[in-house]
Amino acid sequence: MQRRQGRVNAGLLLLLYQISQVGLQNIPSVTLGVLALNIFFFLNPVRPLPEVCISVNEGFYKKNWQRLLLSPVHHADDWHLYYNMISMLWKGIMLEKKLKSAWFAYIIVVFSMLIGVVYMALEFMLMKILDDPSYEMNCAVGFSGVLFALKVLNNHYNPGRVSSVLGFRISSKYACWVELVAIHLISPGTSFAGHLAGILVGLMYTSGPLKKIMKACAGGIFSLSDPARPRDYYSDFGGATYNNERRPYGFWFQPNQHSEEEIRRQRLRRFERR
Repeated sequence: MQRRQGRVNAGLLLLLYQISQVGLQNIPSVTLGVLALNIFFFLNPVRPLPEVCISVNEGFYKKNWQRLLLSPVHHADDWHLYYNMISMLWKGIMLEKKLKSAWFAYIIVVFSMLIGVVYMALEFMLMKILDDPSYEMNCAVGFSGVLFALKVLNNHYNPGRVSSVLGFRISSKYACWVELVAIHLISPGTSFAGHLAGILVGLMYTSGPLKKIMKACAGGIFSLSDPARPRDYYSDFGGATYNNERRPYGFWFQPNQHSEEEIRRQRLRRFERR
């Protein structure tokens, strides 16, 4: 394990400031633990990024399966960490209270590993379909895939909302798909496959067999009850491919703007300025 040295990490300082504005007492325990874990590994990375990122070559061919656990909690730089953890802060506060801490922690662990597997499967398919071996070398780090999966869960447990993406009002049911395409078009250096993997894993949980499988594997360890889905209402949100020339995507989270929609608008506006 090695410590980061050199410049002041403005993104990290801003993240700590935003956490302090929310208040530690207002952040559920698992969400706070995820934030702390990611900050810790940012300051004390296990290995350099090329040795923790996940790819078909490293994960599938070389059997470096530990990267499934290491890649989500390592970030390319302080701003990559900031954007992902601010999103995690919001989604964690929303979801952990509904799902309860033990089950939410279980979801985070399972999603983190499964998204890496789905990501490799998508890159492998692209390599075969396009006959382009470069896809097996695409190496990704970051928590964005998990965040896209949590977004699917949040939309599932809070249905019927209308969101604004690039000025267009879109049902939240489809917002993650529109955002997936928009982010990739505006910031091509992001990992499209990593974000798509997150959405697919989220759908496997909400509409597929993943939730039942997780319950069966957990046995009687967790006391489970599905949170009620509220009535419809209206209201005006990832992994970066590791490359020295690419910058991870993100969004600006200003003080006192704690709604998911404000996060989405600020992030997409940031893209437009690039």
